[in-house]
Amino acid sequence: MNFRHPDLAAGRWREFSLAEQLAHVGSEVSRALNWQEKANRKLCLGAAERALELLWLTTGDDKNRGRLRELTRVREVLADYFYGPNRFGSTPALLRGYFDAFARATR
Repeated sequence: MNFRHPDLAAGRWREFSLAEQLAHVGSEVSRALNWQEKANRKLCLGAAERALELLWLTTGDDKNRGRLRELTRVREVLADYFYGPNRFGSTPALLRGYFDAFARATR
């Protein structure tokens, strides 16, 4: 698999706490939403793809086993929002609010 974050995929990602991991995912989600607002679909989807990759790495981290239900649901919601019909009714404010909590927790 070709990773956009090869150093993180090589094991560095596991050094971060769950809150730090989700704060990083949130940074990519925020970038995707910003590009979406600027109507740049290519850059929006690139950031969304990076966010989904980081979530994939997060679900593969053994210390997060007890949170797999939440993590896979977040991944499903993001994929639905950026690539699907948005059947969950997600909004940029809702997505930012969810991930901002993790950014605040890491400060």
